[in-house]
Amino acid sequence: MSKVAEPHLLMSVLEPLVRELADALRARGWRMASAESCTGGLIAAACTTVAGSSDWFECGFVTYSNAAKTALLGVPAALIQAHGAVSEEVARAMAEGVLQRAPVQLVVAVTGIAGPTGAVPGKPVGTVWLAWGTPARVQAERLQLPGERSAVRGAAVRCALQRLVQAARP
Repeated sequence: MSKVAEPHLLMSVLEPLVRELADALRARGWRMASAESCTGGLIAAACTTVAGSSDWFECGFVTYSNAAKTALLGVPAALIQAHGAVSEEVARAMAEGVLQRAPVQLVVAVTGIAGPTGAVPGKPVGTVWLAWGTPARVQAERLQLPGERSAVRGAAVRCALQRLVQAARP
């Protein structure tokens, strides 16, 4: 296991990025929330590592199962059935579900296959969909991340935080 994969080391590597996100959100008077599947709450954990995060971090939804995505975020089961949980459509629906359920101006959602199992045709291990945005616009991006499970999860968190920083800048 790589050193960066250890949770406390991952958080220390991400801290400067989280501080940048915090500054951008505070400057706009915004709050944010997350919806996570393959990252299992690591985005929320990274955000709340920084003291004072209650100023800008509202909540995180860990919706690992398809049933949780439907029950907690309102992702239609038919959408998951049609496209699979690891898809642009589901990532966007997760982000939109958070926007409907939390009093925030910025959201991020992540769903993916961290491995070592779970690959399906067209979606190898390391496939991750991010969706992020505001009530006015949700964007999505497909990532193909290398490495073993913890590396995929760590890289997904880093990419999510980078997209949030970009979206939060005035």
